[in-house]
Amino acid sequence: MTKKLFFTIGLIILIVSACRKRENDFEVKIPEFNFPKSHAFEAKLSAYNIFEGSPSALVPSAEFELLELNSSLFSDYAHKQRLVKLPLRTKMTSLSDGALNFPNGTILTKTFYYYVDERDTSLGRRIIETRLLIKESNTWNAATYLWNESQTEATLNSDGHYTQVSWTNSQRNTRSTLYHVPTENECMTCHQSSASMNPLGPTLTNLNKTVIRNNAEINQIVHLQALEVLEQFSLTGISQMVDYNDVSASLSDRGRAYLAMNCAHCHNPKAWDIPAEKDFDFRHDIPFELTGIQNGKDKISRNLINQEMPFIGTTLMHDEGVALMIVLSFKSFL
Repeated sequence: MTKKLFFTIGLIILIVSACRKRENDFEVKIPEFNFPKSHAFEAKLSAYNIFEGSPSALVPSAEFELLELNSSLFSDYAHKQRLVKLPLRTKMTSLSDGALNFPNGTILTKTFYYYVDERDTSLGRRIIETRLLIKESNTWNAATYLWNESQTEATLNSDGHYTQVSWTNSQRNTRSTLYHVPTENECMTCHQSSASMNPLGPTLTNLNKTVIRNNAEINQIVHLQALEVLEQFSLTGISQMVDYNDVSASLSDRGRAYLAMNCAHCHNPKAWDIPAEKDFDFRHDIPFELTGIQNGKDKISRNLINQEMPFIGTTLMHDEGVALMIVLSFKSFL
């Protein structure tokens, strides 16, 4: 990207940030989904023994394994830790569409936090929430736990919550937002597929990356197979989603990854009716000509700029995501 184009995009973002619609000018009414439930969640997060030692250190207990994604959902610049726990002598298995099948008894965790200063993580962090997905009787159950001020415990919350968060980012800018912890129904809005709850991030293409384990580099899928928590299969033919923040990757790959992780949970035929009726299918494995991106890229950029999309899960405009979409509105994905 040339300096002139970068400057132009930055100017556009500043202008539209000042002129975009007010938060309450665009609203999508979310129905009550009332999906079946098969797990009664504990009142306190500590009941699940997710962390060892001081909970705020976020050190996983021996039963939980770290998961890292190539690309993840934008959540108001929050950092996230993802963990998985499988029942003894069970494994994750791969499905034909690149998704993973998890055995009953699986626990997936996602903990959201902000560093005080991203330039110096030793200054500490504030943990906001931990979300759980637990599979029982072939049904996924979702819950959110709010951390207390002393960062020693988190309490079950189904009704949502707002809390003011401030931090200094890696560019030395002070940022703040009224962070929104979702309600139980809001979790269902994004995590549904074919009228049931499902995980979003941990797919084979998104887990197919190099990670550091035991002070050595290893492919994450190979590592999970070595731990015998993932079935054995060859990596040959397994595609890899790029990190949409990686400027060394192609623009088209970054664009597909961004839309897959930030929009596809609503914009696909298996989602709930209102967004599924639109002319887009942003799933990563869908052939480009069937996604609707090429003819709709201006609309995609406009909706992001106006903060009409995503209409749930964020309070801040994702500056870098908007910049990426603006570039792609000038260019072709192909």
